[in-house]
Amino acid sequence: MAAVKKVAIAGSGVAAMAAAIQLAKLGVGVEVFEKKPELSPLGSGITLQGNALRALGKLGVWNQVLEQGYPAEGLVIRAPGPGAPVVMSLPEAKTGGPDYPASLRMYRPDLTRILYAAAVAQGVTFHFGAELTGLADRGEQVELKVNGEPAGAFDLLIGADGLHSTVRELIGIDVRPQRTGMGAWRAFVSRPSEVVSSEVIYGGPVYIAGYTPTSEDAMYAFLVEPAQDRSALSDEEHARLMYETSLPYDGPWNAIRADLLNSPQVNYTWFTSHLVPDAWNRGRVVIIGDAAHSCPPTIAQGAAQALEDALVLTEILESHDRLDQALWDEFHARRLPRAATVVEASVQVGQWQIDGDQHADIGGLVYAVAQKMALPA
Repeated sequence: MAAVKKVAIAGSGVAAMAAAIQLAKLGVGVEVFEKKPELSPLGSGITLQGNALRALGKLGVWNQVLEQGYPAEGLVIRAPGPGAPVVMSLPEAKTGGPDYPASLRMYRPDLTRILYAAAVAQGVTFHFGAELTGLADRGEQVELKVNGEPAGAFDLLIGADGLHSTVRELIGIDVRPQRTGMGAWRAFVSRPSEVVSSEVIYGGPVYIAGYTPTSEDAMYAFLVEPAQDRSALSDEEHARLMYETSLPYDGPWNAIRADLLNSPQVNYTWFTSHLVPDAWNRGRVVIIGDAAHSCPPTIAQGAAQALEDALVLTEILESHDRLDQALWDEFHARRLPRAATVVEASVQVGQWQIDGDQHADIGGLVYAVAQKMALPA
């Protein structure tokens, strides 16, 4: 019997959706509170490594994800300069096992919509325009305030409300995302026929110039540079600056540039990282996903770790009949070391690039992490 019967979840990202789906499957009453007025996922493309695909299989949405995404095996590395010659093609570890491709790329909002539909089908209740403004842990239940008004009592509150988590603040965890020194332009563009897997160019005027297919006719392109404040720029200025920054890059970037000035989906983000180093819960409130940890996308494990948090938490809730310290000890023993490995490795890869370390074994580090991720969470 599950340790909880009624659960509230703050947020509507992948961690929130995954937890909601799995809890509802157990017969738990689940209510999701999202402060935005509607489901509005941010971002362009997302890379899902094998362990993320394995998690999506457990959620029962793998077929829909496969239909909307672009499975791929391997990574192509090109050199900067005329023609952008291919330096090497690297295989990717199948961290999800033999039933899944090494990775899959897709349009991020499509993933959100798939997970939302699955949660609704399981009977999850969603409240939009519902900002969590207060909570009180009464021992046997936690009482919530939403938009300043009482919103009921629950056996558990899961804070899956992202980098700038309100739940994390309300329970007194004073850990915040820290900028790593890198920033990235991202744009959703059409896919040239010759691009069939992720490709990156290291060096040149930025750290990384890359692109990755998300469907048969689309992909997202990105330029990773020293982080700068681009917040005052208009959409047109974002597109123009990404276009201008990409000019030294050849090969498929010539086709990408043809789309850039017409793309309405050019955005700029700073890379951040953080890790809550001890317990992620305070009594009957727990944070997961980006609320508990974040990492730059240098090894593409952010979504995978959020999904694993949700699945491990719900698995442990199912196997215990009480929400006690033994339950939390088991959860933290399974999740903290694994999340820490990913955060530390992601930051290290980025720092090597910032430092221009020609002797850094980036491939070796990424391979070592992949081997760990191949093991069950």
